[in-house]
Amino acid sequence: MAAQHSAQRSPWPRVGAIVLLLTALLSLIMIAFAWPATRSTVHDIPLAVAGPPPATAQVVQQLQANRPGAFEVTTVADTAAAEALIKDRKVYGAIDLTTGHPQVIVASAASPAVAQALQQVAQALGQSGAGAPVVRDLVPLPADDPRGAGLAAGALPLVLGGIVAAGLLTNLIAGIGRRVAGALAFAITGGLALTAILQYWLGSLEGDYWTNSGVVALSIGATAFTLLGLEALLGAAGLGLGAAVMMLLGNPLSGLTSAPEMLPSGWGAFGQFLPPGAAGSLLRSTAFFDGAGSGAHLLVLSAWAVFGLLLVGAAGLRRAGTGRGTPTPAAERETVSAA
Repeated sequence: MAAQHSAQRSPWPRVGAIVLLLTALLSLIMIAFAWPATRSTVHDIPLAVAGPPPATAQVVQQLQANRPGAFEVTTVADTAAAEALIKDRKVYGAIDLTTGHPQVIVASAASPAVAQALQQVAQALGQSGAGAPVVRDLVPLPADDPRGAGLAAGALPLVLGGIVAAGLLTNLIAGIGRRVAGALAFAITGGLALTAILQYWLGSLEGDYWTNSGVVALSIGATAFTLLGLEALLGAAGLGLGAAVMMLLGNPLSGLTSAPEMLPSGWGAFGQFLPPGAAGSLLRSTAFFDGAGSGAHLLVLSAWAVFGLLLVGAAGLRRAGTGRGTPTPAAERETVSAA
């Protein structure tokens, strides 16, 4: 009996290997979430400067000297042109010199973090002797959520929604077609529910409820379909790989808590090609900017959804070619028990 009990114990090298694996995994999670947050800074932020050429040239030179690399400046002739660029999501804000007294125009709905950085620019302009500029919020956040906390916190549920849906459907539902139908239905109901919470309860969103719900639904569906397709082709390894990419790369690189341009160089742009980043930017566009600048993000989400469905279709064709159907969860359990 003692020998049998001893034989059931795992060898110490295996325990040590698992401990090292867990340590590496925990370190990877820490890097994925903490690195973008701690290295976030103002660089390459699109900014407009409006006014006569001599005045704009002086301000541009001052910005380049005081904060090199912080802004990508576009000069325009007047206030209307600067405001148009902000509303079209071409720039995050503007320095308006057309009246002779500097005015800083921000859009906190585009990014509270960038709006705060532009207010610091306004203070610096005031200290330079031009007088304290007036700061005007052209596209403010809702009064019920002036810091944008609800939208920033919504990044994680958007990612988890698709991951949890794929995981549960894979383990509890037999049949690829039924899994896809379940993911589609959940994307719709989840989109309606999450948007209702953000828009009507927390007051974090504005704009058309149905359009915003469609964005959230497309985000959930893009993630869920992709993970279902990976699982159908590669099994549990595919599901785990897809979940890791969405959670450890997509979520921290989404830029939803700050702005893509504030993340470490290149990573913010990369994050916009993953569902969480594209969904966050698209939701800002539909909620606060009448859909301006939404085309690229809509294309990214749609491409991920189609990619996932193509993977599902490829897995179905492979099963048909080999003459194997999708085993039901009950059959799988019976097989394991029999073994």
